[in-house]
Amino acid sequence: MRTTFEQPVRARLVTPDFPELPIRPTLRYRAAEPFAVHIDFPAHVSADEEGVTWTFARSLLEEGLDAAAGLGDVRIRPYGRYRTVVEFHAPHGMAAIRFGTATLRRFLLRSYGVVEPGSEELGPELDHGLMSLLDEV
Repeated sequence: MRTTFEQPVRARLVTPDFPELPIRPTLRYRAAEPFAVHIDFPAHVSADEEGVTWTFARSLLEEGLDAAAGLGDVRIRPYGRYRTVVEFHAPHGMAAIRFGTATLRRFLLRSYGVVEPGSEELGPELDHGLMSLLDEV
């Protein structure tokens, strides 16, 4: 069984001042981080011209495919029937990326093949950390 997979996708960087820019981010999921999904962006779309990775909850992606979701740095919402917009908020500004909804849904379903929802384990590191905290009480 694969414990990690990557899915390069097509998307569009949406800006108010310029035409939309086609980009090729990579969606990534790892069994070692069962609650998280990652989106890796190529260097040419970042302010410092280095690759950028955003990490957020897999459940947020699931929720955002059907209705607006997220209050913090990452917000996801449907954009018509066939597209989904993911907004990334940072101190220096906001970026909106438009994905095909079917692409994001396919990625999510593939992640369920690696770790089913509800069967995620927190891992021995968290268990050890919690035990250390509780021993101090």
